[in-house]
Amino acid sequence: MKQAEGRAKGAEPEAWRPVGGEAHFLPQQEERLDQLREDVSRQLAPKPKRLSHSLGVAREATHLALLYGVDPYLACAAGLLHDWSKVVPHQELVSRAQQLGIQMGVDLHLVEPLLHGKVAALELPERYPWLDPAVFQAIDRHTTGHAHMSPLDEVVFVADGIEPGRPSSAGIQASRDLVGRVSLDELYFQSFAGGVEYVIQTRRYLYPGTIDIYNSLVQARA
Repeated sequence: MKQAEGRAKGAEPEAWRPVGGEAHFLPQQEERLDQLREDVSRQLAPKPKRLSHSLGVAREATHLALLYGVDPYLACAAGLLHDWSKVVPHQELVSRAQQLGIQMGVDLHLVEPLLHGKVAALELPERYPWLDPAVFQAIDRHTTGHAHMSPLDEVVFVADGIEPGRPSSAGIQASRDLVGRVSLDELYFQSFAGGVEYVIQTRRYLYPGTIDIYNSLVQARA
């Protein structure tokens, strides 16, 4: 279910209400999600905290999907796989990104923390050809965001930021408090803006593309 067909992205619908419900998967979907969990458990075994986070994001993404009328199966799958490439050593990750032709307008070493989603999004389709391409797009965009996110993209982005196992901060708690109270577009914008604030507060390198995305989102809300 799409939120208010035709409304401007970022505009708060007056009659918006959470959907909710429970996830009910088809038998084949259950089997495939179980396969993904097993695969992710093996892939992320060297990093138990990352595995726990990925499982938590899958659960949170499923919850958000149900709340906001997004396909919970696709949300769960994307949540499970979103950090697939987090176990790849830094230099190897940069090398893979270069081999895959990923370009971000800056030296890829500067944005190495953002590459795991983009690398996984290009490598995983060969391993899981039966997954909807929308899953790989959500994986690609979960680190950088995008000015034109699909509802699934937004669900995975937000779930990654607020999953219960992630240590709380003022920004994260603010996003958690908005779940079910504002539209998905608004929740994504607040989560994205909170991420920008965090990068600046911690004096980290801010990917230039982030500024363009932020300005696009602000203009869309005007």
